[in-house]
This record gives sequence, structure tokens and C-alpha cells, in this order.
Amino acid sequence: MTASQFRHRIGDTVVTVLDDHGQPLADRDVVVEQRAHAFGFGNIGFDYVPLANGESDALHDQAALWFDVFNTATLPFYWSLFEPERGRPDTERLRRAAQWFADHGARVKGHPLVWHTLAPDWLRELPTAEVEATVRARIRREVSGFADVVDTWDAINEVVIMPVFSNEEQVNAITRLARAKGRIATVRLAFEEARAANPAATLLLNDFDMSTAYECLIEGVLEAGIRIDALGLQSHMHQGYWGEDRTLEVLDRFARYGLPLHMTETTLVSGDLMPQEIDDLNDHQPASWPSTPEGEARQADEIERHYRTLVAHPSVQAVTYWGLSDEGAWLGAPAGLVRADGTPKPAYDALRNLVKGEWWLPPTTLHTDHAGRVEVRGFLGDYQVHHGGRTASFTLATADRLDHVKGVLR
Repeated sequence: MTASQFRHRIGDTVVTVLDDHGQPLADRDVVVEQRAHAFGFGNIGFDYVPLANGESDALHDQAALWFDVFNTATLPFYWSLFEPERGRPDTERLRRAAQWFADHGARVKGHPLVWHTLAPDWLRELPTAEVEATVRARIRREVSGFADVVDTWDAINEVVIMPVFSNEEQVNAITRLARAKGRIATVRLAFEEARAANPAATLLLNDFDMSTAYECLIEGVLEAGIRIDALGLQSHMHQGYWGEDRTLEVLDRFARYGLPLHMTETTLVSGDLMPQEIDDLNDHQPASWPSTPEGEARQADEIERHYRTLVAHPSVQAVTYWGLSDEGAWLGAPAGLVRADGTPKPAYDALRNLVKGEWWLPPTTLHTDHAGRVEVRGFLGDYQVHHGGRTASFTLATADRLDHVKGVLR
């Protein structure tokens, strides 16, 4: 994969460096460095809620590994866990966690607002009309209450299966609501309530079903005039790496709707692969599922190939890896980038070498011309220029176009 395949991620700018009097800083050495990526390199932040709330310091060192690679945190708003008792949501703990990530320079996403799985038991006791009113109120409460720290939401999750899903003796209330209203009306409910609560939020339709059923849902939703900001595509690869061809086929199929694509849940295992005959990944949870040296080498190779493919595709705007550590990983799989003992796997190093190596501008000395100008080329994102203990900030915001910006050293 050549550098030209990333040209839509790279910007060029001429920075005119000015002193605090507004005069060009001519014929001087200055240091330019990247501070943040525009692209969303995400991971879940579930494990760090106790750390953010001062309840435990156990993951302090692991958090440093998190922030060294990732810039977008997904926080858990699973309703049955967030509000196990009606009227007593875990708002303050999640708010402190969201603010903690924001204070560390990360963007924050909430997952999810509406989902049939992990719906609270108390919701099941309500009549369907009251379920709808309660769902609407829950959406408004979370989106408006977190508007200053959470700017992206999975508005509704796994709608393809939602009206028919049942893994309980009694059908959960969200399934019942979706069955009564229909898929598209249920999507409208989620998006319109969230949009009204925070018009500036980025709202996703998110699903694991990469079949034509998801395409049909998207087409129906768009034809109904429901505004979607991005499409969420899940890629838990417990049964093996998709490979470049399948990945590109999926990306191209969903890119045709003209919406940004977010790879919302990505995993690659570093141990034995889940058997291919398993239809529902939840059905395979062995008592022990260790990471192996051979599996770790495979995972490192595959994660580099996968991220190169995703970042090279112009429709992909963000990728969220589903967990940093094997400790507490989904389904007990060795899908983390860090072992349960806290040591990084080769996959962590491979991903960091891309995000903070090949795709990153480290502190670099440049020389201004007679008019105080330097040319800067790099991946889209935020940058700083330093001279004499003073700093100016600027942004590379547009690819394939030469921009001109002024940086005043302060």
C-alpha cells in the first residue's frame, strides 16, 4: 500500500510564523510537531471509569498505553447497567469518566442509546406506550445531559434483528416496542429525539449484520427522510481476519450511501480462532482462551493490514478497537492489544507504529524563509510550531489543497 493511497488523509500548508507583535519571524529555525489526528482512532473506555472516578488506581499504567495510541473513547450507556433501578441512573460516574477522557485530549462517544440487549428488567413491566415514552425520555436525558462532553452516539444498535430478537423467557421491552412500531419508525424515534436534544451531535446507525438486510434497512431509513450522520459497521473477527478483499467489498457496499463509515467494534484474536460453524459469537465462550506466541504474531500482521486498508478508504472516518486488554475482554477472547498482565502485545506496537509513527509528524526542525514561512505536510489534524519557548497552534484540515495559515507565537 503506497503513500498515494493515503493522500485523502494528508494536507499541505504554508505557515507564516509571527512574533507576538504580529511581525514575521524570518530566517529562523522553528520546531513543528503534530498534536492530534483528525481521523478517529478509538477504543472503549469501559475499564477506566473507576480510575476516572478515583475509585482505583490499578489501571494507571495501562491508561498511559491507551492515550499513547487512541484519541476517541467509547463509554458504556447500556441501559440495564446504567440505570438498573428506575430513576437512579449512573450519570455522575459516567460524566466524570467522559470529562476525564476529554481532559486528556480524547473525543468521547456514547454507546448505545437504544438497544434490545441489556434493556432494564423494570422496563418490561410497562405497557408498550409507556415503554416508548420512557425510551424517548431516556434519549433526551442522556444526550442533553452529556452534550458538553459526548459529541457522538450510537443512536440505535443492531436494528436489523431488533423486532425479532429474544434470548429471554419473556420478550424484552425494546423488542416489543420495535415489533409494534416497525424498524424504520423505531430508528426515527431514536434519531429525532437525539437530534432534538443535541443538534450538534454525530448520530450513528450501528449494526453487526453486514448482509443485504442492513443495506435494505439503510435504504428504507434514508427514503423515509431520517437524517443519519454516519453508518456504524461492526467487525468482531473472532473467527478470523476478513482479509483485504472482503473488507474492501464491505466498505464499498456501504460507502455508496454517501455517508461516513465508522468501524465501531473491531477485534482480532491472538489465540485459537473461534470455529467457523458458530453462528452467534456469544455461543462460544470456552473456560480458557489463551493468547499464544503464534497468535500474537498473526494478530500483529493482521491489525496492520486491517488499519492500512481502513485508513486508505476515503469513506472511513473512524475505527474503534473493542478493548485494550485481554483482561475482561468480550467473550473472554484474547482480542486485546495488551496481555492480561499489562504487557503490550506485538499488535499494540504495530498499531502504534502506524498511528504515532508512519502517520505522524514528530517534532521536526524547519527553517522559515524571508517572510517567516515554512511548508508543512502531514496527516490531517492539529499541529504546533515552537520557537524560543513560545508556541502557536494550527490545523491541517484539508487534503489535496495548499492552505495558508498564520501562527502567532505566544
